[in-house]
Amino acid sequence: MAYAERGVSAPPEVVFNTATDRGRISSWLPGPLLSTDPVQDGDAEQLWSRWTARGTDWSVELKVEPVDAGGSRLRLELGGGGASADRLAGETLDSLAREVADNLQAG
Repeated sequence: MAYAERGVSAPPEVVFNTATDRGRISSWLPGPLLSTDPVQDGDAEQLWSRWTARGTDWSVELKVEPVDAGGSRLRLELGGGGASADRLAGETLDSLAREVADNLQAG
């Protein structure tokens, strides 16, 4: 498993809604997971979603937590990706952060 973490200047609900929006998933989620549907859950302290590609070792679990000043902390766990999994986990989270920023600018 590979892990990545970063903060973004957006409320957790905006981040989570962007991450789980079917129209935006292809902008950040690794290719082997694009045809999967997320399992989602959450509470006031943490929103999370998991994508798992059947028959492979590919999976992503995303956790979004609130932080001070209305921002969010994103934590991503990536299964799959082989030797480049650590790099791919960071790139995946960076892509999601860009998609969140684009979503905020559009709205």
